[in-house]
Amino acid sequence: MLIKTLLNMLERYKCFIYEAVTFNERKERIEVTIQPRKNSHPICSWCHEPCSTYDKLKVREFKFVPIWRVPVVFLYRMRRVNCKTCGIKVEEVPWASGKSPITRSLAIFLSGWARRLSWQETAECFCVNWRQVFTSVEYVVSFGLNNRVSAPVSAIGADEIAYGKGHKYMTVVYQLCGSTRRLLYVGRERTTTTLSTFFKEQGDTWCSNIGFACTDMWKPYLKAIREHLPNAVNILDRFHIVAKLNKAVDKVRRTEQVKMKKDGYEEVLKNSKYCFLKNPENLTEPQGEKLKDLLKYDLKSVRAYRLREEFQFFWSYKSPCWAEWFLKKWCTRANRSKLEPIKKFVKTVRRHEGLILNWFKAKKMYNSGAVEGMNRKINLITRRAYGFKSFETLRIALFHTLGDLPEPEVTHRF
Repeated sequence: MLIKTLLNMLERYKCFIYEAVTFNERKERIEVTIQPRKNSHPICSWCHEPCSTYDKLKVREFKFVPIWRVPVVFLYRMRRVNCKTCGIKVEEVPWASGKSPITRSLAIFLSGWARRLSWQETAECFCVNWRQVFTSVEYVVSFGLNNRVSAPVSAIGADEIAYGKGHKYMTVVYQLCGSTRRLLYVGRERTTTTLSTFFKEQGDTWCSNIGFACTDMWKPYLKAIREHLPNAVNILDRFHIVAKLNKAVDKVRRTEQVKMKKDGYEEVLKNSKYCFLKNPENLTEPQGEKLKDLLKYDLKSVRAYRLREEFQFFWSYKSPCWAEWFLKKWCTRANRSKLEPIKKFVKTVRRHEGLILNWFKAKKMYNSGAVEGMNRKINLITRRAYGFKSFETLRIALFHTLGDLPEPEVTHRF
């Protein structure tokens, strides 16, 4: 079957014909010459209305989807139009937009592969450059954001992500409704203003429909949610609470280890970090044996570990009242332990007690586990790309992979 026949079947354009298909041996590419149909009127690229032809320009090249890794190029002599409304303008062609040197079909094709490979690898595989892959992804993302259906959202998750060097952060907001997990917003910095900007863009009606919001203990986020989401139950991230307790336990262990070494005692706590921080079922056999030996000693680290294990029962409660009762009892025992890092953790828990108990009020339906999972995908995206030089490029890459955006319609999906 001829390439010309395939193009007429899969990539047919109204008012245009494929005149000839040749192979250019010098440039090692397939060249497809396109001509306008007789008596057809060019379209103004500004007002999109049919106009009369003013004159013709030089032949322009448009890259199309390669065949057997052989580049395919559309050759077309652009016409200038004499528009009654806009004046003299260059015509609009259906296979490309603006001054882009790549066709829409190739842009969508490249953006699909850019989800699987790094942008540089995609460029090398399909005989284009990195910039053309970026513009393809940008085109698809821009279309998706402009045509995204703003369905009612009842649950969101907000978190900050570090990127680049020099303590650069961005704010991300995810939709967490049922099985729907998608990126809604990416903002620069991790301030109250950043998150408030997103809520203002969505409007008061959208904000009033939010019933649950999952965040960590970052004060700017708590303030923004309190101001803009009047009906939302703010659920603190269980992952970060456990991480803070683990950090306190490890600080007790490190302080005691240094003191034992200074006083000339046997360093029994050496290489025991993960023995205290892992859940018992996740310990390796050597770690389990070492922990078993350590629990025989009367150490501050052992007391901190036992408090950590007791705290795990807190998450097993179903009733908010009983969970609150347990939390108060545990905080009292932890304060009597005389372990400063643990007492500091207790202060944090008491300060955010109401928000922590919201997890039980929401019947454990929402948590930041999904948020952390999406954050891991973000880390993979940035790692796969070997870093992005600008925030806007990173924003486009994240929406491209995690935004679940609609894509432009094409005559054929390659």
